[in-house]
Amino acid sequence: MARQQPPPWVHTAFLFCLLSLSGAIEIPMDLSQPPTITKQSVKEHIVDPRDNILIECEAKGNPAPSFHWTRNSRFFNIAKDPRVSMRRRSGTLVIDFRSGGRPEEYEGEYQCFARNKFGTALSNRIRLQVSKSPLWPKENLDPVVVQEGAPLTLQCNPPPGLPSPVIFWMSSSMEPITQDKRVSQGHNGDLYFSNVMLQDMQTDYSCNARFHFTHTIQQKNPFNLKVLTNHPYNDSSLRNHPDMYSARGVAERTPSFMYPQGTASSQMVLRGMDLLLECIASGVPTPDIAWYKKGGDLPSDKAKFENFNKALRITNVSEEDSGEYFCLASNKMGSIRHTISVRVKAAPYWLDEPKNLILAPGEDGRLVCRANGNPKPTVQWMVNGEPLQSAPPNPNREVAGDTIIFRDTQISSRAVYQCNTSNEHGYLLANAFVSVLDVPPRMLSPRNQLIRVILYNRTRLDCPFFGSPIPTLRWFKNGQGSNLDGGNYHVYENGSLEIKMIRKEDQGIYTCVATNILGKAENQVRLEVKDPTRIYRMPEDQVAKRGTTVQLECRVKHDPSLKLTVYWLKDDEPLYVGNRMKKEEDSLTIFGVAERDQGSYTCVASTELDQDLAKAYLTVLGRPDRPRDLELTDLAERSVRLTWIPGDDNNSPITDYVVQFEEDQFQPGVWHDHSKFPGSVNSAILQLSPYVNYQFRVIAINEVGSSHPSLPSERYRTSGAPPESNPSDVKGEGTRKNNMEITWTPMNATSAFGPNLRYIVKWRRRETRETWNNVTVWGSRYVVGQTPVYVPYEIRVQAENDFGKGPEPDTVIGFSGEDYPRAAPTDVKIRVLNSTAISLQWNRVYSDTVQGQLREYRAYYWRESSLLKNLWVSQKRQQAGFPGDRLRGVVSRLFPYSNYKLEMAVVNGRGDGPRSETKEFTTPEGVPSAPRRFRVRQPNLETINLEWDHPEHPNGILIGYTLKYVAFNGTKVGKQIVENFSPNQTKFTMQRADPVSRYRFSLSARTQVGSGEAVTEESPAPPNEAAPTAAYTNNQADIATQGWFIGLMCAVALLVLTLLIVCFIKRSRGGKYPVREKKDVPLGPEDPKEEDGSFDYSDEDNKPLQGSQTSLDGTIKQQESDDSLVDYGEGGEGQFNEDGSFIGQYTVKKDKEETEGNESSEATSPVNAIYSLA
Repeated sequence: MARQQPPPWVHTAFLFCLLSLSGAIEIPMDLSQPPTITKQSVKEHIVDPRDNILIECEAKGNPAPSFHWTRNSRFFNIAKDPRVSMRRRSGTLVIDFRSGGRPEEYEGEYQCFARNKFGTALSNRIRLQVSKSPLWPKENLDPVVVQEGAPLTLQCNPPPGLPSPVIFWMSSSMEPITQDKRVSQGHNGDLYFSNVMLQDMQTDYSCNARFHFTHTIQQKNPFNLKVLTNHPYNDSSLRNHPDMYSARGVAERTPSFMYPQGTASSQMVLRGMDLLLECIASGVPTPDIAWYKKGGDLPSDKAKFENFNKALRITNVSEEDSGEYFCLASNKMGSIRHTISVRVKAAPYWLDEPKNLILAPGEDGRLVCRANGNPKPTVQWMVNGEPLQSAPPNPNREVAGDTIIFRDTQISSRAVYQCNTSNEHGYLLANAFVSVLDVPPRMLSPRNQLIRVILYNRTRLDCPFFGSPIPTLRWFKNGQGSNLDGGNYHVYENGSLEIKMIRKEDQGIYTCVATNILGKAENQVRLEVKDPTRIYRMPEDQVAKRGTTVQLECRVKHDPSLKLTVYWLKDDEPLYVGNRMKKEEDSLTIFGVAERDQGSYTCVASTELDQDLAKAYLTVLGRPDRPRDLELTDLAERSVRLTWIPGDDNNSPITDYVVQFEEDQFQPGVWHDHSKFPGSVNSAILQLSPYVNYQFRVIAINEVGSSHPSLPSERYRTSGAPPESNPSDVKGEGTRKNNMEITWTPMNATSAFGPNLRYIVKWRRRETRETWNNVTVWGSRYVVGQTPVYVPYEIRVQAENDFGKGPEPDTVIGFSGEDYPRAAPTDVKIRVLNSTAISLQWNRVYSDTVQGQLREYRAYYWRESSLLKNLWVSQKRQQAGFPGDRLRGVVSRLFPYSNYKLEMAVVNGRGDGPRSETKEFTTPEGVPSAPRRFRVRQPNLETINLEWDHPEHPNGILIGYTLKYVAFNGTKVGKQIVENFSPNQTKFTMQRADPVSRYRFSLSARTQVGSGEAVTEESPAPPNEAAPTAAYTNNQADIATQGWFIGLMCAVALLVLTLLIVCFIKRSRGGKYPVREKKDVPLGPEDPKEEDGSFDYSDEDNKPLQGSQTSLDGTIKQQESDDSLVDYGEGGEGQFNEDGSFIGQYTVKKDKEETEGNESSEATSPVNAIYSLA
């Protein structure tokens, strides 16, 4: 967070300052005055030959000046040349070539003269030149033959152009020539090779010249190189080898200078220009260049190195930069230096340029013309364009070297004087007129201006005026008589009043009065002081991860009478607020921050008078940029050094580098991780495998994520060798009963070590110790046929390539294919452990009957029937496996109270053997599951109603329910009460002992085995008796009187009537009634019963059963339970708890005979059938 000072232009926007404080006083244009040159072409004027020529010359004066020109110091008669014209009210020359002509004919030195009756003003001498872009001469260049390691200079010699063309080198296919410290272009355009390498032959070299005015590029015929070498193979792996030259048989040499030649040279430069010193050296290895200045340091603020340190540029040279400079070229073979003596000369430059002189009659004055240069320039005075010596004598004028003194001037002294100062490097020409006027004071600015300024600023009030003699100016405030000067006020020579620090009391009306001997003039300025614009809550520097949201605050106070504008800059440029940004009055929000959002954000609060700035820097943490410039060095048979330049970490330090490799033989284009290195290194030794054509890339990692992979390095192939390992995971397994498939994991590129990787596969039977069978395989499997069933084999797999065999392989035991077992377990014995589990015991089979690897003994069992009558059960077969050579096991998760059958079999890798004889067993009763849907309702303060449904899993014959409940009030707990119910009862109404206490209920079902899981509920909290009742009554009264409520009730009644009609129609057609609509009733002794305790409901005569009641629609409803056998239906395999309790499902399925005999009768109710036995 930082508050910035506004740039200079901000102050000028609200300061009333029209004239320079030290500038010359201008004569109003309505007064007579000599000519003044206001615009002219540059001294060296180069024009495009395709355009018309324009030579500018404009001047002002009163009366308006006339113009004429000289060419090459002779009068240029414009009227005689139809192509040349002069613009109206201007001296600008226009030379038109639309009708033909050669621009070169008009080259020369031109000078413009502007004249009126008070004098003549001159322009600079303008040298007109036509731009030239001559064609390159056609030439056939022979191939350049050079020994590898020798220096080489390819000369460009471009055709002389005007201005000089820009030179660059490319191939004939327009590919740029890569330059480095070994190969680079000199300032003269030549291409220098410090030493030539074989790879330089891979392209040709063409010099190109780009001409500025014509926008054309001319290309020289290309050079072709032929490099003679002792190492004809261009092995890329040697390109960056530290001993690259010796590896290629190139002799190392000490440096020598290619440019400039010799040990010393000199150079002259003009003051204010750029000094460019250049040293290009040859040598093997390529020399490094360093620069020094004798007797001092290089000017760090002006010096910079170019062209791989081969050039030193010093900008804006001054006399202090002269002296001796030397460049030092060095490599490991030695060093050499070249000294350059620099002399700084100077074209003339102004020390005191003559300025216009305005005098009243009888006044004295002087014109001064002082300039400096090297060598010292000479000064020549002229008047109205003529040498002063040849002008008519003037007794009131005296020339004293670089000064002309005027005494007691008169009207006749008016003229334009020229000062020309020159040396061998250039010239300066200045015009200054002498004007003699007798003018009373006048104000030049509008009257009664309103100036608004900001509190505490430094402010200037200007009062432009003119008069001759020059008037004196005084300032007054609010009509007071005291002159404003001193203290907080300062009056400049040109009359401007500066208020050093504006305060509130400075507001008011300021009057300026100009006075000379001829009279006086005055003007008024009204000054208003405004409060400054201030950002009182500035944006703060922030660090954000990519993708997050950032908010920058900017809250502003300003003068309410001024219009405020708030906008934002990013990196000092106007910010484009796109879709991801939201600009509000006092903040800027950036959604989904990206790397491009990083930078400085400046809040600018501005009015028409001032502005305030506050800057904050947003740092975005992003994934690192990819590493670059990968280089392979220290090349060895089994290792290489990889070096890279880290990319930008994007404000999150790099923690790791992952080096990956790719090879082009086994998996081309697939990258594999090679190694990982800390983020503090950028060079690492990589261990390599033989006969791999490696290519590397590097990925940088920081806390935000991973960079994109770097561009790949150059390839490096290692030499081959015999394999040092054999394939892994060798196996021998049969896929059929008469074969054995030998498989292994093939070796990858980094373990092949050579071409034509193959595998020698050997095998033999383990028991017989017969001779080894062998075969050579290029894949990763081999099948041995015609093998006995499940016989062990010894197996070996050995790697081999063209360089030799790998080490002796390990022996692996495999087996041929298996066949189905021939025998089943015998003497199977079953012992019932509990209602859900049994114990098994059997005799093992003989090993020769297994015919493979014994996987397990497996028990197949299924539920034959349930001991609950008329309960359909699933007879889906289930299995339990006992791995290994075991003789006993436990089968669990059985259904209680059921009949089961069981068989045993032997299992190997091929499959099951024959089954044993079928065994039968019965599981005993278990405890039931919890009652379902236990509901506690409190209709009033006296009673509590309990309702529940039968257990989902009875696990036997239910004999009743047990209800335990206890009253509690806060921390007080009453005595527990126990109630027992019959199996048919599913409702209970309890009378409350008091209206305050609550009750906790626990309900469980029972079989002969015991009570099952209990379900617990609590009674609701007692309601507020008075307020809710009144509210309910009022609300009810309000609703009952509403029309919409009456309509809704009518619609409900109509719907009920429609349903009743449908039910009567259905019953009259003999419909069937689901068991779920029949409720249980207490059974009396007269109820008809089957011997097995079940009931058979019939619909033959539409007669309800005893103990039931008929509803209005004719359906039979029972009084208590609405459960049906469907609720106990079995949905697949039964499930058991860990304690063996049954949690399966039961499903009623009518016997086939009952279903066929009575299509309209309903299924027999299992609920009554079960509970009738209690």
